[in-house]
Amino acid sequence: MPSSLRRLTLAEEHLLERLIHQVELPLPSTWKQELLACPMADGGMGSLLLCPHGAVDPARRFGQEVSQWQFTDEDGVEVLASLNLDTNGELFELDVWKTDFNPLIRFPKA
Repeated sequence: MPSSLRRLTLAEEHLLERLIHQVELPLPSTWKQELLACPMADGGMGSLLLCPHGAVDPARRFGQEVSQWQFTDEDGVEVLASLNLDTNGELFELDVWKTDFNPLIRFPKA
């Protein structure tokens, strides 16, 4: 189990809300209160493993990508953020890819 399980930052929450809103994903009203996240080993680009029930379940698997948003980081480099669901249709990953593979400077003001 990852030791860095934590609540979302405000910037991460705003980005996630934007991605969820794009596809009008039906989530319980308490999804933010129950959601924990764990930074993924992506070189500091900002990807997160999402744990909608507040705990890591190693049996969960990637299901599908449902939403994307492209933005420009503060250094002018393009970034692609994707929202992935697990095979049960629950929040699974916030996948962030900075096109030059460098660490993300800042999440956008969504």
